[in-house]
Amino acid sequence: MVKSSKGFRSRSRGVFTKKVRERGMPPVTRFLREFKIGEKVMVRIEPSDPHGQPHPRYQGRVCTVVAKSGRAYRIQFHDGGKLKELIATPVHLLPVGPTGGSHA
Repeated sequence: MVKSSKGFRSRSRGVFTKKVRERGMPPVTRFLREFKIGEKVMVRIEPSDPHGQPHPRYQGRVCTVVAKSGRAYRIQFHDGGKLKELIATPVHLLPVGPTGGSHA
């Protein structure tokens, strides 16, 4: 049997790949986005962000903004019945509308 790779991008290459029209860095306005405490956001990983990313398993997860930590946000969500906290930059977060869908 062959040993599976333990690399950072192992089993997540599809998550970290962009479509042809999305290639390159996102607009600066996505980095400057502001969220209010208590606002619902969805985690959407931006592969080209040079400053670290949330774990790929949290892609598409709807969370609540708890606090601001520097230029990043502390978000909270339920994972398997447990309450988890995560720190994410604004480029990895999308605002969620009242119906549960994202605005962007």
